[in-house]
Amino acid sequence: MFRFVHPEYFFLLIPLLALVGLFIRTQYLRKKRTKFWGNPETLAPLMPNVSYVRPPLKFYLQLLAMILLVIVLAQPQFGSKEETVKKNGIEVMIALDVSNSMLAQDIQPSRLQKAKQILSQLIDRMEDDRVGLVVFAGDAYVQLPITSDYSGAKLFLSTINTGMVPFQGTSIGSAIDLSIKSFGEKKSNAGRAIIVITDGENHEDDAVAAAKLASKNGIQVHVIGMGSTDGGPIPIGGTASFKRDRDGNVVVTKLNEQMCSSIAQAGGGLYVRADNTDAALKNVSKQLDNLATAETEQKVFSQYNEQFQSFAIIALLLMICEFLIFSRKNKWFNRIKIFDVKE
Repeated sequence: MFRFVHPEYFFLLIPLLALVGLFIRTQYLRKKRTKFWGNPETLAPLMPNVSYVRPPLKFYLQLLAMILLVIVLAQPQFGSKEETVKKNGIEVMIALDVSNSMLAQDIQPSRLQKAKQILSQLIDRMEDDRVGLVVFAGDAYVQLPITSDYSGAKLFLSTINTGMVPFQGTSIGSAIDLSIKSFGEKKSNAGRAIIVITDGENHEDDAVAAAKLASKNGIQVHVIGMGSTDGGPIPIGGTASFKRDRDGNVVVTKLNEQMCSSIAQAGGGLYVRADNTDAALKNVSKQLDNLATAETEQKVFSQYNEQFQSFAIIALLLMICEFLIFSRKNKWFNRIKIFDVKE
C-alpha cells in the first residue's frame, strides 16, 4: 500500500506552475527583443557564445528538481507488512435517512446537515470501535462497510446528500435489515448497535418488525428523531421554492415521534429527539458506553518503508547537472574538435 504522509505539501506545485508561465513569457520577450535588432541568423555570428538551448535546459532541470523535492516533503511511503490488529471495542452500524424530507430546516441548518454533524461528533468519540454506514430513502444501500477507519468514515459522511439514492421514500425497515447483514455472519462477543437517524416518515415497510429481528440477534436499535412536531416545508434545491402537492399546497413534513419511539422500543434501544443542542449525542453515547466490549480483528499495514531517498538523490543529481551547465557557450570547450577529420 502506497501513501503520502504529508499530501498537503503538493500545494507547493501551484507556484511552480506560475514559474513555468513566467519563464515562457521571459523567453518570448527575449526572442522579440533579438528580432528588434535584426535577423537572428544575421546576428548569430556576432554573438558566438550565446546559447538558446542551455537556459531552457537549466530551467527545466531546476523545475524537475523542485518537483522531486516537493515529493520528498510529502514523504512517500510503501506499506511493507500487513498484520492483524486486535482491539477491544463495540460494533455500530449507522442508518441515515437521505430522503428529501431531511432537507427541511425546522432544525438548523437542516435535518440532514444536523444529522451529519451528530454522526461526525459520534465518530470522533470512538477509539477501538468499528463503525459502518447505511443510507436509505425508498431503498437502502451500504455506503461504508463496517470498519475502524474513522477518517474514511468521515470522508464518506461528508459526501452524503439526498440525491445518492435514486428512489424516494423512507424505507426504515430495509435499512435495519441491511444493517443487520452488514455486521456479518460471524458471531461476535462485542456489543452491537444500530443507530437509525430519521424523521420517522416510514411509508415503505414494517420497520418495527425489522427492529424486533435485530433485538433477537442481540443488536440494540437506537433512533434519533430529526425535526420537530410542528414540521417544516421541503426546499427545492437551487430555487427559493418549496415542494408542493397536487393541489399546489406547500408540503409540510413533520417528525413522526410515535414511529421513532416504536422502532426504538421494539429494538430494545433508546429514542431521543435531536435539537440544536448536543443532548441527543450525549444520550446515545451513554447507551453505547454500556455495551460490552470484545476483541475484534482487522488487517492493517503496520509498517511503512520510507521512499523519499530515491527522489532526493535524483533531485540532487539534477541540481548538480544544472550547476555544471553554463548559460553561455564555453570557448575552451569549443576548441575541442573531437569529430573533425584530419587531412
